[in-house]
Amino acid sequence: MMERLARRLIPARPGAPTPGIAGTPEDTLEAFDVTVHFEGLAAVDGVSISMRNGEVFGLIGPNGAGKTTLVNVLTGFQRPTRGRVVLGGDDVTGLSAHELGRRGLARTFQAVRLFRDMPVIENLEAAAVGTGLGRREAARRAARILAWMRFAHRADDWADTLPYGDERRVGIGRALAMAPRFVLLDEPAAGLSDAECDELMGLIAEIPRVFGCGVLLIEHNMRVIMGACDRIHVIESGRTVAEGSPEEIQVNPDVMRAYLGTKSPDARG
Repeated sequence: MMERLARRLIPARPGAPTPGIAGTPEDTLEAFDVTVHFEGLAAVDGVSISMRNGEVFGLIGPNGAGKTTLVNVLTGFQRPTRGRVVLGGDDVTGLSAHELGRRGLARTFQAVRLFRDMPVIENLEAAAVGTGLGRREAARRAARILAWMRFAHRADDWADTLPYGDERRVGIGRALAMAPRFVLLDEPAAGLSDAECDELMGLIAEIPRVFGCGVLLIEHNMRVIMGACDRIHVIESGRTVAEGSPEEIQVNPDVMRAYLGTKSPDARG
């Protein structure tokens, strides 16, 4: 019964993504027993994750589960109440977002933060220049990314003229222009059409192979999650519910109950 329900609610994975560039054992992003309290309430409660370069790692859960708070801790926008963040074997707990960016972490936000008075390509160039590239090399990097995203035809459009879905695409491109070791994407499919989600799913699955980095993906769209991710970590009310492959997660009764609001066969009442 659970398997039938999973197949109905979550589209089957259209094939495993390209494995990408395998990271060394030291090239990992990890959180150990991370806890974040706000006014005595635990937004994140003892969560541990470990992801490696070369994989797409999904982080899912209901609204208010603590997903964005955990990503804020990983990227230096929030100090944990307890726990550690380790990047490539180095304890980076409490470092600023700027310093973690210099060490290879890039992210997008639910609210896209483009330079609206600049063309699309200059948005990407600015991110690349921030990594130390000269203007010419930054322009070449930006052009390559836009070509890969099949968005070169909008390179000279002003950012403030873009529709919402295209803004999100440029946000991803700008994060990749930082040549990160890990890129963290916060709900990139929000507001996109089904066709746009399918295209985005394909791009995300390609990122490790094309750019040699790991991807942490927060997303509510289960088609994108199941189609792009190698592993998925599920949290609810700030705590870990499950972790596994897309095939394992979509038939896990605890996940079905917590995330999709269904009852497991053993539920009472």
